[in-house]
Amino acid sequence: MNVFRSRAALTALGATALLAVSTAAPSVAATPTGTGRAPSAALDWYDTTAETIATAGATTQVTNNRTWAISWLAAARATRAVPDGVARADFQDAALASAVHDALVALAPARTEQLDAALRTTLDAIPDGAAETKGVAAGSRQAALALKSREDDGLDPQSVNAPFTVPPAAPGVWQPTPPAYAPATQYGNRLAKPFALRTADQYRLPAPPALDSRRYKADLAEVRAYGVREGSSRTARQTETANFWLGSSLTLYTTPLRVAVDRAPRSSADRARLVALFHVASVDTQIATSDSKYAHQRWRPVTAIRTGDIDQDTGWTPLHDTPAHPDYPSGHNTYSGAAEGVLNALAGPHTAPYELTSPTAPGVTRTYTDWHRLSAENVQARIYSGIHTRSADEAGIRLGKQVAAETLRHADTLLRPAR
Repeated sequence: MNVFRSRAALTALGATALLAVSTAAPSVAATPTGTGRAPSAALDWYDTTAETIATAGATTQVTNNRTWAISWLAAARATRAVPDGVARADFQDAALASAVHDALVALAPARTEQLDAALRTTLDAIPDGAAETKGVAAGSRQAALALKSREDDGLDPQSVNAPFTVPPAAPGVWQPTPPAYAPATQYGNRLAKPFALRTADQYRLPAPPALDSRRYKADLAEVRAYGVREGSSRTARQTETANFWLGSSLTLYTTPLRVAVDRAPRSSADRARLVALFHVASVDTQIATSDSKYAHQRWRPVTAIRTGDIDQDTGWTPLHDTPAHPDYPSGHNTYSGAAEGVLNALAGPHTAPYELTSPTAPGVTRTYTDWHRLSAENVQARIYSGIHTRSADEAGIRLGKQVAAETLRHADTLLRPAR
């Protein structure tokens, strides 16, 4: 149950202070510094959310994106309407903190003590009075309503990985891939309840290139040459790109989104809006991705190269093990396309240089000045990894951008305070 906690009540809990984010959530460690602005409640709770998920998150990425979306939708709704006669900034900070706190306590109860401590810290920085009291109450109410609206939405780990019956082997048809030949994953995403989309198939992609088409033959030749584990045509930089973008998209995009949140001269309400819409688009993109993947059931490059009719090579092995779901479209690229679409629209297409690290490329730091290059590198990375065709990557970018645009079209409805 989410309940209102006054500053005095939180103090009485004796909760310990939060651990430093940099020691608990590597994805946030490369945050920008030297902006010259005072800390903000939005950034504090961004880091707290990232740490909470890094420490006590679900086993499935889309479930963790759901946690972000629910928490920050509640915050965006709670901060949107400021009552008359109170200090706007104080009300919004209290509302944001209360909303994210209550939603995270419900979704990651193992972190309740740390979340209570974080809320106490935020409230200690806000003057006592009506702005604080009304803000906390608004946040608590919107969190409760947001959580209620997403009950049984099919985005829990068990539902996400609902069983999928593998079709009989045939040219072009997905089959479990080596080395594990694991059962298909993420099939249940397409059965889940979206946030902004009407249905999972609203933006279902057209069929991938035919197996006998010039495009598909070129796609497969490219993966064969650049994605093989041994004796490839990759440069060292290309191998680094494959390794850099191998990990979770949620992890890799935590820092770019934080950069956007930090650098825009916005109110807490505007910052909550950016985070909420980013993660709504991320969730709906993963739902749409699984719909297209399992509608088309296109085989992976490793299956095509080992068993297909085009220069069959039974020993061909990709640089990285192939994930257990169909090729078309690439999930990493749908995520990138959605991220780029939201960030371009709400933060502008360019920014001052920022650094990004990756847990799957230790010691590598890359510098960016926009959001598009992240997408461009993702397209290349999945080819160099040997796990996707270029057609699957480019279709993924298109799909992600379509879902982002749909999310932004419905922003007013999504962010309207619930009643």
